[in-house]
Amino acid sequence: MRVLIVEDQEYLAEAIREGLALSAIPADIAPDGEAALEAVETFEYDVMLLDRDIPGVHGDEVCRQLDQDADRPAILMLTAAGRVHEKVDGLSLGADDYLAKPFDFEELVARVRALGRRRFTPRPACHQASGVRLDPFRHEVTRNGRPVRLSPKQFAVLEALIREPGRVVSAEQLLMEAWDENANPFTQSVKVTISALRRKLGEPWVIRTVPGFGYKIDPDDAV
Repeated sequence: MRVLIVEDQEYLAEAIREGLALSAIPADIAPDGEAALEAVETFEYDVMLLDRDIPGVHGDEVCRQLDQDADRPAILMLTAAGRVHEKVDGLSLGADDYLAKPFDFEELVARVRALGRRRFTPRPACHQASGVRLDPFRHEVTRNGRPVRLSPKQFAVLEALIREPGRVVSAEQLLMEAWDENANPFTQSVKVTISALRRKLGEPWVIRTVPGFGYKIDPDDAV
């Protein structure tokens, strides 16, 4: 999962990004509406956290423009305006959810997870394959019932792989899904993280390397 934070208050945007990173959710920041629209054209995001009152292209207009795109990210509108009619206005513009400031961060993460899970196609609350079970809401991983402690980055990489068992995910795609826009495309971080994941999940190895293409986790019926 990858999130775009559209927020002109730099300290708040950075605080949200750091908090999401602790929940294994990589995020980029756009300080205004124009930058947000450009970012959506450049990268693929699952969820956009959109402050309604942003400079340049207003948050309402960002919603209107993206609502015409069937492949847009889910939009969670964040705003200091919490009155009912303002929430209705935001949802009518194309937002998928609405959260008034100040908000509880655990609730924000839960809403982001929920929006990402149901974006376009239904997704299960938990992902399972090859004896591995990943719960994105509780941030828990088990292997054959044994708890496995992972770092946020390891969790994000595992989630990207186990979300669609059998799908080969390239290193470049893992960089997009588990790192932010500042990731070095020539880094060895993906390889290092995969190696650490294999050690923590234990033998037999769950994550397979597909030479020249990337990595995958086999579905249960292929094990």
